[in-house]
Amino acid sequence: MSVPVWAWFAVIGGLLVVLAFDLWIVDRGEPREFSFRQAGFWVGFYVTLAVLFGIMLLIVAGPTPGGQFFAGYLTEYSLSIDNLFVFYIIMTRFAVPKMYQHKVLLIGILMALVMRGIFIAIGAAALANFGWLFYVFGLFLIYTAVQLVRQFGEEESVEENAVLRWARRVLPHTDNYVGSKIIVKVDGKRMVTPLLIVMIAIGTTDLLFALDSIPAIFGLTTDAFIVFTANAFALMGLRQLYFLLGGLLQRLVYLSYGLAFILGFIGVKLILEALHSSGVSWAPEVPIWLSLSVIVVTMIVTTVISLAKARRDIRAGKENTTPASVEQG
Repeated sequence: MSVPVWAWFAVIGGLLVVLAFDLWIVDRGEPREFSFRQAGFWVGFYVTLAVLFGIMLLIVAGPTPGGQFFAGYLTEYSLSIDNLFVFYIIMTRFAVPKMYQHKVLLIGILMALVMRGIFIAIGAAALANFGWLFYVFGLFLIYTAVQLVRQFGEEESVEENAVLRWARRVLPHTDNYVGSKIIVKVDGKRMVTPLLIVMIAIGTTDLLFALDSIPAIFGLTTDAFIVFTANAFALMGLRQLYFLLGGLLQRLVYLSYGLAFILGFIGVKLILEALHSSGVSWAPEVPIWLSLSVIVVTMIVTTVISLAKARRDIRAGKENTTPASVEQG
């Protein structure tokens, strides 16, 4: 799909305006915790924006680009939910006050969006010039899927990446938070607060997650415009989803299995389509409607069985505690 330059500027400009409005609405006045009602409103708002954009693509560009956007958006959004577990660990590790967490996530996600944009541009150029990279991406996604299954049940952990270690070492920083400030002056010397360090941690950690999510969406479409917009819309609503899901994150116990299946499917799809393009007669070209269907059904099934297990565990826990409580009485 050939996209004029003005369309890129219009989309990026529109996203920045929406994010600026979001930041202004939430951060005006005194810092406060992000409420469940606010989170629900903004998640619905950003999902609606993504749906409207996808419908516009369907009307203007046709069913294939529109279907590719929806498949890519759902894939990126699904993979982003897994990121929230790590974001929660980072927030806990740095003891970020709840009233400042929304600001940390917004700035961190903005950093991630810029870095992903660079990553997407490099990836699109590389795939256009080196067709064999489709095989590499496909095998990498299958490997990632296998790793997700093997690591199921292991406790999530976050290791400091090189950028975060550099920031800690080079940037003079205060030991404690200073309200919602990022930079303060102490004894005439400018110092950053732990808030900036956390933002760097969120942004750079998300970039590491992009190492599997970007190849995954390139497995659905090689159109850089669709890849970027799907990533942008998925990231934009991620901050509010963090607060909306809350404790529900811990109940999505089979999420890794669902994501592994999606990544494995897209990896196989990439390899088959690369073989098809190379003239291998038996290798089919997987239609976008099939990819979209697999992604939607997988996430629905994963969510339903996860919540069903959580309910069974709660019920079993109550049954186990009932005899003890009766005996004590």
